[in-house]
Amino acid sequence: MAKNWVQQMRKWITQTMDLPEDVMMDLPRITMIGQIHIYIENHRGLLTFTDREVRLLLKQGQLLIKGEQIVIKMILPEEILLQGKITEVNYIEQ
Repeated sequence: MAKNWVQQMRKWITQTMDLPEDVMMDLPRITMIGQIHIYIENHRGLLTFTDREVRLLLKQGQLLIKGEQIVIKMILPEEILLQGKITEVNYIEQ
């Protein structure tokens, strides 16, 4: 119950103060440039990586990215830049 109250409070503050939801609610920010680049901010770690699939841990769930010839161009503790032919991006709830 306390977690739900905290989440409701964050949502109210976000709306009232007109703040970006990704910052206040700990949501991932995903930026794609065509099918060739995808930049993900606010992830919790790399779970799996192949040249066809990348799975990232999020605060609430996972992000599954599929494609061809995927390479990691940059990786930081909470940010990652992937390059390749991105064909699919799926959010997996837990």
